[in-house]
Amino acid sequence: MAITPLVMGNWKMNGRAQSLAEFLQTVVTVEGAEAALCPPAVYLAQAASSGLSIGAQDVSAEKGGARTGELSAAMLKDIGCDYAIVGHSERREYHAESNELVAAKAAAAVAEGLVPVFCVGETLAQREAGQVEQVIAEQLAPLLKLPQVMAAAVVAYEPVWAIGTGKTASSSDAQQVHAFIRTQYAAVDAKIAAALRILYGGSVKPDNAMELCAMPDINGALVGGASLEAASFNQIIQAAAASSAV
Repeated sequence: MAITPLVMGNWKMNGRAQSLAEFLQTVVTVEGAEAALCPPAVYLAQAASSGLSIGAQDVSAEKGGARTGELSAAMLKDIGCDYAIVGHSERREYHAESNELVAAKAAAAVAEGLVPVFCVGETLAQREAGQVEQVIAEQLAPLLKLPQVMAAAVVAYEPVWAIGTGKTASSSDAQQVHAFIRTQYAAVDAKIAAALRILYGGSVKPDNAMELCAMPDINGALVGGASLEAASFNQIIQAAAASSAV
């Protein structure tokens, strides 16, 4: 089954209205790949008016109520979001988000018609201890108990040691983990596993995007710093599209 690659830019806590406007005028979409952008929440409505696929960097597990500072899936859908990142390593680390909470956020997103981008990944210490598959399996476990949610989700593998460090997993190492993720899915539902989009995130740049996206189980990229410059982001989109055509 051919899977259209997704290249998603995560701006994190960067950017301003002017830089976003300039970016949106320059970024391009190409046949053979989907491009999406996740700017800071205050700029989501501005980005949604561009026609580009838009994602939130987080979403609440709650539908509404006394949750100061939170944004519900219904609110995000209402302003034009298509995606919501859940369980990014920075949320897991700095906000102590558990695997169960991340799965609950994914379920809340799906309930309102958003596609959750479910992030998993190990730290350097866990990799060096040979615990990569154990960590990934534990992070996926609550999601895999929710068939309708896992069927709708995109999974993003982001080794924590490669995020913003300039270090990147080799294409073969990344492929090995992506294949393991698909195997975990297949143990629940082979059909869902075959259609699953699994993104790689971790210092993705124009010079490594083609090699990464050429791997059989890597279906695009979750891009951090390189997504802040439209020229770099465009090159990564083009690389993903080219790799899918091979």
